[in-house]
Amino acid sequence: MIETVATVGLPVDETLTIRKNRLQPQENILTGEKKRISIVTGIHGDELEGQYVCFEVARRIREHRELLTGTVDIYPAMNPLGIDSITRGIPAFDLDMNRLFPGNREGDMTEYVAAKIIEDIEGSDVCIDIHASNIFLTEIPQIRINELHKEKLIPLAMQTNVDFIWVHGASTVLESTLAHSLNSRDVPTLVVEMGVGMRITRSYCEQLIDGIFHLMAQMGIWKGETKEPRRPIISQNPDDVSYLNATTAGVFIPHVKHWEMLKQGDLIGWIIDPLGGEVLDEILSPVNGILFTIREYPVVDAGSLVGRLLREETLKEGK
Repeated sequence: MIETVATVGLPVDETLTIRKNRLQPQENILTGEKKRISIVTGIHGDELEGQYVCFEVARRIREHRELLTGTVDIYPAMNPLGIDSITRGIPAFDLDMNRLFPGNREGDMTEYVAAKIIEDIEGSDVCIDIHASNIFLTEIPQIRINELHKEKLIPLAMQTNVDFIWVHGASTVLESTLAHSLNSRDVPTLVVEMGVGMRITRSYCEQLIDGIFHLMAQMGIWKGETKEPRRPIISQNPDDVSYLNATTAGVFIPHVKHWEMLKQGDLIGWIIDPLGGEVLDEILSPVNGILFTIREYPVVDAGSLVGRLLREETLKEGK
């Protein structure tokens, strides 16, 4: 059932409408301890990986509604104006929607919409907030968790079939995100990062979809068979991750594949000068580790992030 979450008038007789698809068991009557999961994406208009996830989750459920035993709410476009214009933030307002939560029903248009979204998702037993990377970087399927909520979220994240769980330190900027607002309201919310901006990486999406159905089965929402999730690497120490930054402006040419195990000193890529035909710099691996982030957009400035490595010690210790 398609339902309206929030609607506000816009100039020139247009309307901003945020909608969700509520999928329920065939009898359409929920009693007892039936669970609810919310799948959210499209907060950033240039992050499209979640669009395929929403489609495929809804398709599988529609084909086998008899296997559904709880409520699945799908929110594919939290920032529909951004998606329509391929804009990361909310067009015309120059605002990052994920810095507006929990919002304010008495505030301006953007604050009102944020507040209505929180109200609608509140009460879910789990929320999955799906993001892609930006247009500059490609990320393996991973879940990022604020350390304030790790005890509650890590066991849930391990059911989702991602490759990596990254526990971050607390940061005041996170207080204005959807995930922090919901977790503070006792709605366990997992933030997924995968793929690259403005694209759909189907293999990554299908990996996460399998994980969502497994989690739904564990919650008692889905009776169908599911795939056993892969065991993710878990990082809880800031020193586990090594950042690779460009030392000069130029064009980055990678020499290794994403999610490849590297040794200290291995060549990761060149920064080249197309005009002079020179290699301006060689990016070498500073440690033994696995490359879980790599530069997708080749043009770089000095200081631009070109990759992230997860140190080999983390893999061995099984953190």
